[in-house]
Amino acid sequence: MFSGMSRHNVDAKGRIVMPAKFREQLGETFKIAIGFNSKCVQVMSEQEYERIAKKIMEMPGAQANAMRYVFNVTVEDVTPNAQGRFVIPPELRKSCQLDGEVLVLGVINRVEIWNKDIYEAFVVPQREILAQAMDDAVF
Repeated sequence: MFSGMSRHNVDAKGRIVMPAKFREQLGETFKIAIGFNSKCVQVMSEQEYERIAKKIMEMPGAQANAMRYVFNVTVEDVTPNAQGRFVIPPELRKSCQLDGEVLVLGVINRVEIWNKDIYEAFVVPQREILAQAMDDAVF
């Protein structure tokens, strides 16, 4: 399972270093794609991608088509170099505004790469939802 957050930089060639603790779990080759919320790049193991692909094939027609044409067409295979660097394709960098400082987040079953400012705007309402969830949860 993935957890934690770190700051990294996307260089002029669109490369980023995947933290070592995440690389170990992702394997030598992994998948990257547009995030389900379309504001980040998600990184997943081959096994996680296969699990998602099977679920897509089980969805009703319109939902499956949306997933195929919005999510699946953005999936790329990635093999980092010896330093853990890999290139985020230009289309994904542009869609998610990934340049300069970014955040790399461990999100249970995947890793997400966010523009720092977009993430900070996204997480504010999530804190309100978290407060309600904590009120409702029994731990």
